[in-house]
Amino acid sequence: MTKKNIIFSSVVTLLFCLFIQASVIAQDVDVQMSEQEVIALTPEWEGERYPDGRPKVPEGILERMEEVTLEEAWAVLRNENFEHQYTENWETINPDSVLVGRALTATFMPGRPDVQRVLERAGEKAGRTGSQNAWPVAMLKQGDVYVADQFGAHEDGPTIGDNVGNAIYTNSGNGIVYNGALRDVAGLKEIEDFTSFFRSYHPSHHLNNPEGELNTTLVSINAPTRIGKVMVMPGDIVLGRDGGVIFIPPHLAERVVTTSEIVRLRDMFGQQRIREGVYGADQIDARWTEEIEKDFSQWLEDHMDELPVPKEQIQELLDERTW
Repeated sequence: MTKKNIIFSSVVTLLFCLFIQASVIAQDVDVQMSEQEVIALTPEWEGERYPDGRPKVPEGILERMEEVTLEEAWAVLRNENFEHQYTENWETINPDSVLVGRALTATFMPGRPDVQRVLERAGEKAGRTGSQNAWPVAMLKQGDVYVADQFGAHEDGPTIGDNVGNAIYTNSGNGIVYNGALRDVAGLKEIEDFTSFFRSYHPSHHLNNPEGELNTTLVSINAPTRIGKVMVMPGDIVLGRDGGVIFIPPHLAERVVTTSEIVRLRDMFGQQRIREGVYGADQIDARWTEEIEKDFSQWLEDHMDELPVPKEQIQELLDERTW
């Protein structure tokens, strides 16, 4: 082989090695779904989004959502063919409170050291610090709910105790929906307004050393996850109350709130008129006549300042009337 051929062969070999190295580097995957992927999977949301792609349902809708019952939300979603949005049988912290917020999702799987090493290298390149259970917590914004599937892990499974719980509350001002075991429940109960739904309690803590004991591996953030029989998307609106949790697609959040408010107002009016003897229960429970509908509209106008629904929402309802 001539010197020229040797040099050419060496250059080709070097370029090939650089190509292989670049390919390996390119194959490093971060646990976080990209902004473009989140947008692609939530196409029916047309409003504002976070930089990570999550739909950002307005604060006003979230505030009104606090009055919505699970039954009202479930009925709207079922009518829109969303039939698998509800989960139940939770343990709770602050069980008399209502949990409302935008979902930031995380998925853990049983620990696997080879996969965890790859993901931790990618996390370091992405600027993530600390152990994996801290990564999604650091991403939380005010109004978020941390929604994590930890496959029901119990002994040696808890990735949330009072330290992580305080970080969650500091970043989000909110609570959690956590398919796994908590530790330090006594300490978590001391965090004001930390309304939380979890599967169990255990005093142990998770083991997260890919070179030693490893119980969990974080495989995704801000991606679809599964809670019970529900597929939860990043940006879904979490409504947790009365021992159950329902996940509302962002594009249906306003419809859920508006429907709830209409039902609430009609119930108040109907029950008042029954007590007054104006109508019988058979009339109120049936499809309302035009006379009752007109009476309802006048009642809304007369009591607008007293009703538990924003005045502007009542006015919108009245503006839609044809009489």
